[in-house]
Amino acid sequence: MLPKPDFPPPESLFLKKPKYHLLTIYNYIIAHPRTWLLLIVFSLQLLLLLLVRSLPVSTVSRHHFPSPTPVVTTATATATSCDSGKVFVYDLPPVFNKQLSEECDALNPWNSRCDALSNDGFGTPAPGLAGLVPENLDPAWYSTDQFTAEIIYHNRMLSHRCRTVDPDSATAFYVPFYAGLAVGKYLWSSNYTARDRDRLCGMLLEWLDQQESWKRSYGWDHFMMLGRITWDFRRSKDDDWGGSFLYMPGMKNVTRLLIERNPWDELDIGVPYPTGFHPRTESDIREWQDHVRNRSRTTLFCFAGGTRSEFKNDFRGILLDQCDREKDACRAVDCSGTKCSNGSSSRILELFLDSNFCLQPRGDSFTRRSIFDCMIAGSIPVFFWRRTAYLQYKWHLPEDPESYSVFIDRRAVSNGTSIRAVLEGLGEERVKRMKDKIVEYIPKFVYAAPKEGLAGMKDAFDVSLEGVLRRFQEQRRT
Repeated sequence: MLPKPDFPPPESLFLKKPKYHLLTIYNYIIAHPRTWLLLIVFSLQLLLLLLVRSLPVSTVSRHHFPSPTPVVTTATATATSCDSGKVFVYDLPPVFNKQLSEECDALNPWNSRCDALSNDGFGTPAPGLAGLVPENLDPAWYSTDQFTAEIIYHNRMLSHRCRTVDPDSATAFYVPFYAGLAVGKYLWSSNYTARDRDRLCGMLLEWLDQQESWKRSYGWDHFMMLGRITWDFRRSKDDDWGGSFLYMPGMKNVTRLLIERNPWDELDIGVPYPTGFHPRTESDIREWQDHVRNRSRTTLFCFAGGTRSEFKNDFRGILLDQCDREKDACRAVDCSGTKCSNGSSSRILELFLDSNFCLQPRGDSFTRRSIFDCMIAGSIPVFFWRRTAYLQYKWHLPEDPESYSVFIDRRAVSNGTSIRAVLEGLGEERVKRMKDKIVEYIPKFVYAAPKEGLAGMKDAFDVSLEGVLRRFQEQRRT
């Protein structure tokens, strides 16, 4: 209990003449500092209590995130039970997924997306790989589009051994909304408005708001795969790029898997871009690992990419210039004006298979699919921005960046540092260790063909789901 003050109540001070008002308050504070301090502390506590009580339950954050490093780090390990919990997959109205994929002719203003979305998101079989891949592995290669992860994850989730049809027994709830298709459809024409880009996203959250499992947690045990980079869903103003899905109130607790995450948002989880290799069995993986491990590589380093002429001092142009000056050590495929996003094309795959190192500057955003095309081919990535990989794919990449990659600051390269000199100075033993590490991790970079996954090995999907389930399990414990 506060002591009874031995001076008039504070409100009486404010009834004095204005001439003496401030001076009188000041004199009382000086004369009774402890009493004033107690009054201030009590007032702040009361104010804090009122603020907390006024918050709606749905806005209280319940997230406690464990370390992003998976408990099981070897890709060959596989669980036979669902110790981390089970997943309930929402059966959404078709307008949120199936209808979007069926209307594939209308998803792009330039051409049809139907081939890209075919074969459960793998695309059409990759042509022209004879001599580059072992003959019996040729059927495991597809012309996979980099933005089809929503379809791939949905199909895998439906057949997963830890799926449950009983929401009361679920640890996690998967929302199979094809947000990338829903937003991407409206990105490329000025005829569409911000409202067009957000329409289906808003409808989806309204639908979820009616589900009992959503009401119980306000989304904190829900997750989605969003098939584009995070920035495509982070529009802050109507005139800006993309949709505003991730800024909608209903998404504030939802975990989302993305091919590029916002490093400062713990709810964003970076997962590998889809690539062209979709192994059918564990033996497919083993054979491909042996193939890239024993490949004779004739080129020190390579670069596949186009210049960005609209940018001043375009860094990609600097890389192409260095490669051109070092023709006996570097090969380049200049993708200006051509489509190089499909790394399973014979030209790009051969480039990576023949090179010890592959240069990986930032793409249109900080990441690019080429990172994974390069590593699947057994080539060592060279990064120039730390955000390109090190702050992105913590569940899927080795913990130590130097164990599998080389970092050269872009400013040093712009100021004349020779990439060739840096790479030649690494030494054969270190290069071999990096290659071995990349080959070891190949299973975590690929999405397997069987909807049930691989019997004895975890692929990129398995690693992602395991990480989500562990995260939710940890949240429940705390």
